Amino acid sequence: MDKRLVKNHKRKVERAKAKVKISEPDVRTHEEIEAAREASRADSGHAGNMKLGHASRPMRSNNATSTGSAAKTDG
Repeated sequence: MDKRLVKNHKRKVERAKAKVKISEPDVRTHEEIEAAREASRADSGHAGNMKLGHASRPMRSNNATSTGSAAKTDG
């Protein structure tokens, strides 16, 4: 049984090694890299403001929903 598991593991490792994609080197100039960084910062800054707006909103507590349903049953 152990031999079978070892063979299966070896096959899986070989398949995984065959699927590895080697990345290509970055051939951009220093100026192009800096421009791309600035562009991505501008995009992420806008998305960051949106996230802060959502995070600053107060969250509804469970007590508010339970009191609302209790008021309906009492009335």
